Amino acid sequence: MTAIDRTPADLLRSALAADPARPLVTFYDDATGERVELSVATFANWVAKTANLLQGELGAEPGERVALLLPAHWQTAVWLLACSSVGVVAQVGGDAGDADHVVAGPGQFEAGLACSGERVALSLAPLGRRFAQVPGGYVDYAVEVPGQGDVFRAYGPVDPESAALVVAGAEFSGGGVVERARGDAGALGLAGPGGRVLSGLSYDTWEGLSAGLYAALAAGGSVVLCRNLDLLGEDALAKRIESERVTSTAR
Repeated sequence: MTAIDRTPADLLRSALAADPARPLVTFYDDATGERVELSVATFANWVAKTANLLQGELGAEPGERVALLLPAHWQTAVWLLACSSVGVVAQVGGDAGDADHVVAGPGQFEAGLACSGERVALSLAPLGRRFAQVPGGYVDYAVEVPGQGDVFRAYGPVDPESAALVVAGAEFSGGGVVERARGDAGALGLAGPGGRVLSGLSYDTWEGLSAGLYAALAAGGSVVLCRNLDLLGEDALAKRIESERVTSTAR
């Protein structure tokens, strides 16, 4: 994080310049046993590819709305930063009929068909597996994203004062996301680099998005993002907190 970071995408660029090898997002799904660890560099590469898909193949333009019908997941985090990179509004949940494009996961494909624009389906399966049969009306993210470029360049500068995020009915600019995330970092034990927060919160509130992504990014820390954490016993959770060197929790 630097003083000139004014959008979430800026925060990621600064993290990449500072220490590309450090962990940024470690994801667990306690329903499947999946564990994925993404360094800053690996995460940024996924973001670049996804932003290229969004801007190029899907034709998304700054100011358009992309409905993210997705749970708290490392691929959702990638899409949030890709939207920031392009300058489109990440609309977490909500009515897909109000969006220009939709990105949906299992259980949300029917709802996503309300969007008349481009639709992308994510299997959210371990190892990012492709669909055996792609849901009707969608393209498969796992098929489309690998061939995208590893470097992203927006067609124009992203305005930090423009809308960037809608969650739980509240709208935030890119600069507003950065400012709020910086304010949350201290309360989450992420006052400086090296802080590591474990979050079991969903992504359907600001608090979940901040604890599960934005605050760690703003503070130069990292997040252990846990899906289906309620399936993990307290003893197993204590072991995870110790093994992952967690400094604080949000659940």
